[in-house]
Amino acid sequence: MVNKLGPGTLVVVTGAGSGIGAATAAAFAAGGATVVCADIDADPAEKTAAACEERGGAGRAERCDVTDAAAVAALAGRTGPVDVLVNNAGVGIGAPVAEIETKKLDIQINTNFRSIPLFYRECIDMLRAAGAEHRNALVVNTASIAGKKGQAWLSVYAATKFAVVGWTQSMLKELAAEGIKSTALCPAFVDTPMTDFVKGQVDAADMITPQDIAETVRLLLKVSPACIIPEVQFIRPSDEL
Repeated sequence: MVNKLGPGTLVVVTGAGSGIGAATAAAFAAGGATVVCADIDADPAEKTAAACEERGGAGRAERCDVTDAAAVAALAGRTGPVDVLVNNAGVGIGAPVAEIETKKLDIQINTNFRSIPLFYRECIDMLRAAGAEHRNALVVNTASIAGKKGQAWLSVYAATKFAVVGWTQSMLKELAAEGIKSTALCPAFVDTPMTDFVKGQVDAADMITPQDIAETVRLLLKVSPACIIPEVQFIRPSDEL
């Protein structure tokens, strides 16, 4: 049975206040799903939840610091049966190796990677219930093309995204037999606030759009239980494979 996208589908999206998270939440809502819009900032989360309602779904805003294990556990405890978990919250802070600040190192490790095992741990019982019901529970982890090839200056960011790809592979081996799929998304530059730093060199019109990512996430939910997509890479014509 394919897990249909509709009123019976409950989706949790982290980093839902803007960019890929907001677009993904809206795309699910357009199919009638209920979307829990989690973000460290309450106002953007509320805005995305309202957009979900306008799209025909149901939206619920949740303020959540994904680096806080207690906050993650509390959010999971307030959430109903989860069919789809989108671990999207992330941050990129560039610096040459001699200038890496410990605080910024920790922020990237904790937000980009550590938060993902926390959400799996706290949502695993709900995901297992969904997997037992329809064999198509889904966890999507936002990595990056930088998680496939190391990057100067963005070294810490790239390392965290390599970790996300590795974690996703491990979860597939551990959970796929229970009907829980995991997919890592590896996009190149996406037109979001996170890439503002490079828009002086790369035109926003030449970037991947958040909607490109969102539609791919919806596709992942529509394929049959027998079809597993472990990773999706998104590149631009000028990018190297």
